[in-house]
Amino acid sequence: MSGRAAAVRFLGGALAGLVLFGGIWAGGFAWFVHDALRPAVMPPRADGIVVLTGGQGRIEASLRLLADARGRRLLISGVAPHATPASVAVRLQPVAPGAMPPPDMWARVTLGRHATSTIGNADETAAWARDNAIRSLIVVTAGYHIRRAMMEIGRTLPDVTLYPYPIQPPVLRDPYHVSSLRVIATEYDKWILASLGLARDMDAYGRRDGGGR
Repeated sequence: MSGRAAAVRFLGGALAGLVLFGGIWAGGFAWFVHDALRPAVMPPRADGIVVLTGGQGRIEASLRLLADARGRRLLISGVAPHATPASVAVRLQPVAPGAMPPPDMWARVTLGRHATSTIGNADETAAWARDNAIRSLIVVTAGYHIRRAMMEIGRTLPDVTLYPYPIQPPVLRDPYHVSSLRVIATEYDKWILASLGLARDMDAYGRRDGGGR
């Protein structure tokens, strides 16, 4: 076989491989988008609730669950260093306008200030769960993020029962817009890496390079 024929054969095989990979990726992505759009189902009552910050509507949803006594304690993981209970309290108004929260509600809220990534959220949640004897946990985050969040938290808390509570942020109101698809595709790729067990190594590398979430 001549060198040119070998090169053509190699390129043909590489192209076929790319087409196959692209088809598998696209099929998985279609499933991922459909999964992200599923409405939340009210979870059973649990020992605790954790909300992973980073998008609109997440904290409000978690406060609503706490006010409804779906969990006895709430961790808000990944808040800004300057956040205070008072700054979080303003989120309750759109949750229950004119309603008074339970008197002890804010005593049951913990602000987690250390997490800067989903893996950081999982580590922060695990420490908090151990400190508070949490055996069952409701996980609140965006619909496109819930799969990876459940996976990473499940790895740090293998003996804790997890209940997903995905919310629909603004980006999912028009999921087929180019900007929305870009956000979901980025999360889909991160979920694939997490499924392959590569996310924690990349997270550590990102922190060394000054990267974050």
